[in-house]
Amino acid sequence: MNSAQPIDPTPTDWKGAAMQKRIRKRYAAERRFKAFGLAAVVLSAAFLAFLLVTMAANGARGFMRSEVALTMDFPALALPIDRTQLNTPGADLALSGAELENAVSGAAEAQHGEGAISDSAWLKVRDAIKADPSVLSRKEVFWVPASTGVENGLRSHAKPEEKAAADKLEAANALRTGFNADFLTSSNSIDPTAVGIWGALKGSLMTMLITFLIAFPIGVLSAVYLEEYAPKNRWTDLIEVSINNLAAVPSIIFGLLGLAVFLGSWSLFGYQFGPLFPRSAALVGGLTLALMIMPVIVIASRNAIKAVPPSIRDAALGIGASRVQVVFHHVLPLAMPGILTGTIIGMARALGETAPLLLIGMRAFIVQPPEGFTDPATVLPVQIFLWSDEVSRAFVEKTSAAIIVLLVFLLAMNGLAIYLRNKFETRW
Repeated sequence: MNSAQPIDPTPTDWKGAAMQKRIRKRYAAERRFKAFGLAAVVLSAAFLAFLLVTMAANGARGFMRSEVALTMDFPALALPIDRTQLNTPGADLALSGAELENAVSGAAEAQHGEGAISDSAWLKVRDAIKADPSVLSRKEVFWVPASTGVENGLRSHAKPEEKAAADKLEAANALRTGFNADFLTSSNSIDPTAVGIWGALKGSLMTMLITFLIAFPIGVLSAVYLEEYAPKNRWTDLIEVSINNLAAVPSIIFGLLGLAVFLGSWSLFGYQFGPLFPRSAALVGGLTLALMIMPVIVIASRNAIKAVPPSIRDAALGIGASRVQVVFHHVLPLAMPGILTGTIIGMARALGETAPLLLIGMRAFIVQPPEGFTDPATVLPVQIFLWSDEVSRAFVEKTSAAIIVLLVFLLAMNGLAIYLRNKFETRW
């Protein structure tokens, strides 16, 4: 505005046509803003509802399993089994050598026709014999997993021959469907009726434990030093900028870093190093994910420490406390809710990562849960990725069921973060 221009001394005419037009325009803009905000919330809720409903609809069948009644007349079969071996580690070898698998397949074909039971059904009979060897002295009825064809016959879009096989078993009262507890206690398999998530879930828990033990102390101590002790100079600024940039680096870059450092070999000062750890191990996965979430923990911890009022530090110093006592007796306990919240959110991100773990070989076919941190292992997101590549309809349901388990795991971790924040939060 030109300062030489005279100011109109007349008051604003709120009832004038021009002013009323501007007011209506302002109110209309506000209504549009509220409508856009509401639409964004509704759209987000619709996407979330679609995801949950789709996963629940497809995954519900993944937690169920159909079983076929199979009668085994062991005295008539006269299997050459040495019962003294059934209580020894060689029990599996003894039962396999007695051709138990062929006996189970033959009995199923004689009672229900070809292709009624799963290829892995004989394993359930084997485990039952190991649990109670006395069944070898009598005729026994076992409920064994149905084949994929029979499972498909129970669905609405089944092939005629699959539906006929399922109807035949139902008419004979030899088919039942119930909760598949083995899905939560078994590991990976090429047979969709025998797969489970326990091996991948155990691998995820072990990987997350390594990630936490490495990333949490290093991240928190780094934040304490940078916020409480580090001098303010260009080197500190460079470190701060580097940490902020590392938090935004794509996760696959950290996979390449873990592959090069932990699994690669290199020369240093004339000495040959590496590989430091075995491939596909939870230890390597945990170290790689720790590198990925460490910048997140440092940033969250620094913000939590910065939020502690300076008066707390001044009061502690005023009564003679040292800098270390101020930090560990006053600042860190007050900042811990924010630190834990940022750490658990970082851990939840690590739990859902797939790309860096694929690069370090954690996509191997693992049929046994890992017993140690250096044993071959896989994790839940990678297991879901591998199952999603299968064409069988049964694997589609197992994939959705595994996703439900992963979502429940993530919700539990986020719920823990909210609980810790509310429990230890202090308001000034």
